Amino acid sequence: MRFKVNYEIALTHILTRKKQTIVAAMGVTIGIALYIFSNSIVSGFGAYSKGEMFKSAPHLRVFNEDKLSEPLLKSDKNLVVITNPKITTLTNNIVNPFLLVSEIRKQEYITFASPQVNVDLFYINGNSSLKGQSNGVVITEADAMFNIQSTMVAGNLNSLISDLNAIIIGSGVAEKLNIGIGDNISVSSSLGIKRIMRVSGIFTTGNKALDNSKSYIHIAAAQQLLKQNSNFVTDIYASVKNPDEAEIYASKLQGITTYNVEDWKSANADQLAQDNMLGTMTPLISFCIMLVAAFGIYNILNMTITQKMNDIAILKANGFKGNDIVKIFVSEAFIMGSIGTFLGLTIGFILVSIMQNVYIGAPIGYFPIFHDPKVYLTGAMFGLSVSIGAGYFPARKASKIDPVEIFRK
Repeated sequence: MRFKVNYEIALTHILTRKKQTIVAAMGVTIGIALYIFSNSIVSGFGAYSKGEMFKSAPHLRVFNEDKLSEPLLKSDKNLVVITNPKITTLTNNIVNPFLLVSEIRKQEYITFASPQVNVDLFYINGNSSLKGQSNGVVITEADAMFNIQSTMVAGNLNSLISDLNAIIIGSGVAEKLNIGIGDNISVSSSLGIKRIMRVSGIFTTGNKALDNSKSYIHIAAAQQLLKQNSNFVTDIYASVKNPDEAEIYASKLQGITTYNVEDWKSANADQLAQDNMLGTMTPLISFCIMLVAAFGIYNILNMTITQKMNDIAILKANGFKGNDIVKIFVSEAFIMGSIGTFLGLTIGFILVSIMQNVYIGAPIGYFPIFHDPKVYLTGAMFGLSVSIGAGYFPARKASKIDPVEIFRK
């Protein structure tokens, strides 16, 4: 019964001071709406950035890392015979690669694993030449990992399944060399091996550096360009169930191979650092706005308490305890915060929905933003918590009012 009375008193204060209630609620509304909108942008760009990385970078990469030559002789004073160490790796080949691929595929956290042969080469068309890199792949496996089909703008991806003379090139390569589907192109590896290949597909990732240099060929064709046999593999790419835990899986995978295992986070540390910086700054800005809204609620309730001293004294004289007074004013703060939070969630949802339909052009397409339930839930909890916290301190002040002192005045 007492709870109902406390709530009715709080509601009466809210309704009799409508303008102040609206001002306080609008502060929370703006804070929540900005929190949802800004964090949805951060989430959207983060997802887009990851998607761009995963168009060409695997979750895990196994490769033979180049090593420096070791000193031939060391003394106790660390004097060495070799004073200028050189790279000693004669080949970056992985020994028994298909056995290792089979072992990797057996790991329960691995979804795909595929051998690769990476070749540095020149694309040549008449007098024009362009330096680039080609990935020798099993195209069905590579497509399962990188969704290459989604980037194709012309041609047939499956032409690489059995045709050793087929090549799929980036749109930048096609444009710079003025070639299209069905045209022949000469490629020359770093070893001077030349091969005439037929353009069977063109892709575009939206990454200019990749589109201007990259291509896909059959893994056997790549081996031939490097004068190697069918067991020659330079890299093994693997996909995992949860990319966000790739560094943990890399550590596990390192336990079954002596070759270097690199996760995508380590390979893209600079880009991730920029994303993390943006992800840290945006919530801080929203938090500052919410603090301003909290001070608004605090000031309004503090003013209400000052004006309602006599009413509070009468309530306490009639048996209301300090806890009841706290509940009344915290309830007011909760109502203001609830109104502001609801409006903030609604406006935030509308803003995100509008931006989802804004087309910003190729290669990004529509604005990279999406509705994230976690952002909405966090925003709602944040708004209500700040509102209740802002109401609690003036409420405690009101609960300590001595009705006798008030009546004497």
